[in-house]
Amino acid sequence: MRNRLLFIISAFGLVLAVVSALIFSQQPAAERPVFNPAANPYAKGIYADGIVESEQAQGENINIYPEVSGPITQVLVAEGAKVRKGDPLLTIDDSVQRATAEQQNAQAEAALRMLNELKAEPRPETLDVAAAQVDNAKATLKNARDQLEKQQRSYDLDPRSVSRDALDNARNAEKMAETNLKVVEKQYILTKAGAWIYDIENQERQYTALSKAYTASAALLAKYTIRAPADGVVLSVQATVGSYVSPQGGYDSYTQGFNPLIVMGTPQGHLAVRAYIDEILVPRLADADKLQAQMFIRGTDMHVPLIFVRIQPYVSPKIELSDQRQERVDVRVLPVIFRFESPKNMTLYPGQLVDVYVGEK
Repeated sequence: MRNRLLFIISAFGLVLAVVSALIFSQQPAAERPVFNPAANPYAKGIYADGIVESEQAQGENINIYPEVSGPITQVLVAEGAKVRKGDPLLTIDDSVQRATAEQQNAQAEAALRMLNELKAEPRPETLDVAAAQVDNAKATLKNARDQLEKQQRSYDLDPRSVSRDALDNARNAEKMAETNLKVVEKQYILTKAGAWIYDIENQERQYTALSKAYTASAALLAKYTIRAPADGVVLSVQATVGSYVSPQGGYDSYTQGFNPLIVMGTPQGHLAVRAYIDEILVPRLADADKLQAQMFIRGTDMHVPLIFVRIQPYVSPKIELSDQRQERVDVRVLPVIFRFESPKNMTLYPGQLVDVYVGEK
């Protein structure tokens, strides 16, 4: 009985082993790929990595950095917003600079009022006082002369009627009154002449210097409001209220580096792609008038024909794609810029990586 049971178990194990071997030996049918890998459409095509960007006549997307430092107080735009040239994008705390500009403006206004005061001299009231002083000096002189004449006649009639000392005092009083009249007459002429031309010129220079200082301070104050340098679309906003920024940009805690506060592109129906040709393949690049290219969108079977725009005539290190600025291998690439019309059945975004094949007509 026991041997029979062992035989049955062994037979069952053998059948199970055969069935398992048959099952696992069957190869599953290969699944159809979601998309076909990019294939070279040209007989002598050159492959290149490409980055989609907004179409620019010169350079790349507009990277906006602040010219001043401070915490952000307002962010006035959102990503994807269309803006016009001059529209405010964000503001930086300007309390200190605003107070400085207001102080310099007040100083310039005070200097201008002083200049106008100098130019308006003499005041009618001041001139009237000077004229009254002249009249008073003339009356004093007349009185002194009358007193001298009286005492002189009395002395001539009887020398004993007037002392010699009294007569001398009368003569001295006349001379003093005459001298005082000359002084007040000259003071009247000086008052009537108004401010000295050199004082006016000096005050004009002070006003000009203070006005220029205020103009410079106001210009710096305006930089605390970052405005759109051109019509365009906001592609990226790397700024939050309260974050401290500087001319280096805003600090990104994820990448531990500084980035532009705002990246803008042009609001056009066309986009551009910047293809980076490896320096080894540059000699195989056709002449500019013979270039043709196609762009393959990764993750899809879609390819888009490209229109040649220009070659950036500078071979640079390949850091645009990897964003690594300390690469041990110095791979250099030649940027070639193409343009294309945005596909109607797919949305492409600046910064998107694509495959580019460049051929010859």
